[in-house]
Amino acid sequence: MTKRVVVTGGAGFIGSHVADLYLARGYEVTVLDNLSSGKRQNVPEGATFVQEDVRAPAARELLAGGGFTVLNHQAAQMDVRVSVRDPGFDADVNLRGLLNLLEGAREGGVRQVVFASSGGVVYGESDKLPHPESAPKLPVSPYGVSKLASEYYLAQYAILYGIGVRAMRYANVYGPRQNPHGEAGVVAIFGSRLRQGKAITVYGDGSQTRDYVFVGDVARANVLATEAPAPVPQALDDAAVNVGTARETSVAALAQTMMQAVGRTVPIETAPARAGELRRSAVAVEKAARVLGWRPEVELAEGLRRTYEWLSSVEAA
Repeated sequence: MTKRVVVTGGAGFIGSHVADLYLARGYEVTVLDNLSSGKRQNVPEGATFVQEDVRAPAARELLAGGGFTVLNHQAAQMDVRVSVRDPGFDADVNLRGLLNLLEGAREGGVRQVVFASSGGVVYGESDKLPHPESAPKLPVSPYGVSKLASEYYLAQYAILYGIGVRAMRYANVYGPRQNPHGEAGVVAIFGSRLRQGKAITVYGDGSQTRDYVFVGDVARANVLATEAPAPVPQALDDAAVNVGTARETSVAALAQTMMQAVGRTVPIETAPARAGELRRSAVAVEKAARVLGWRPEVELAEGLRRTYEWLSSVEAA
C-alpha cells in the first residue's frame, strides 16, 4: 500500500525538510501551502503542490477526497509577537485551520496526524528545566495557548474517531531555509547580520535561554513519529513528544558560538526585552528516545555553521 501524506506548510522552513525526508522514505507527498511565508522553490521535486490556505474549504476537500493515510500539519501562525498584537488572527489560523483540516481528515479516512506543537511555549515559565512532557502547562502568549488548545483538539479526534495523533513539541528549530528577514528565527537573523558585517541585536540582557535543535533532526523525528505506533491518549501528554536537545543556550552565548563557528565577529547591541517571550526554555527528550528511537544528532556549532553556509549561498546568488 502506497503511503500518502499531506504536509501543510511544506513550502516553509520546517515543512519543506519534512517533505524532503518523506519523499526519501518512499512516501507520496502532497504539499499544501498558501505561500504567505513559504517559498515555491522550497517544495521538493517529486511532491505535488497545492497552493491553498489551511482554513479554506478546498483544503478540507483535499483531505476528504485525496485518499491520504497521513496528515503532517506544520503550517501555522508561528510568531509570538504577532500573536500578542493580534490574538484573534493567531487563533483563526492555528485553531480554525486545524479544525478544518481535521474534519477533512476524518471524512477522508486519514489514519494518522503528526502535528507541529511547541515545547518552547506550552510549558510557560519554570526553573525546573528541561521540561518533560508532563510539566505544568501555562502559556504566556496567545500563540502558546493556540498550540496547547490544538493538542486538546487532536486528543479529542483520537478518542472520538480513532485517528492516531502525535504532537511534536519543538524546541527552537533552526537551520537552512529559515527566513532571515522575518520576526522569527534568531539564528537566521544573526547569520544574515554576520554575513553583512552588521551588529547583532540582542533583546533584553541576553541571558534568556532557548533549546536550539537542528531542522534535519526535527524532520527525522517527524518521519519516525509517522512510523511509530500512536495509541489513543488517556491523557493529553500521552500523544506529545518533545523534540529538542535538553540543553539551554543563552541568546548572548548563541551569538558568540555562531561567530566562533563561522570565523566572523561583529558588535553586539542591546534593545528592550519583548512582551510574551519566555526567560528560559529547554525540553527533555527521553520520551522521544523511548517511543520513537530518536535523539538529536547535530551539535549546535555544526548546525550553526551549516545554516551560515546556506545563508551565504542564498544571499550570494
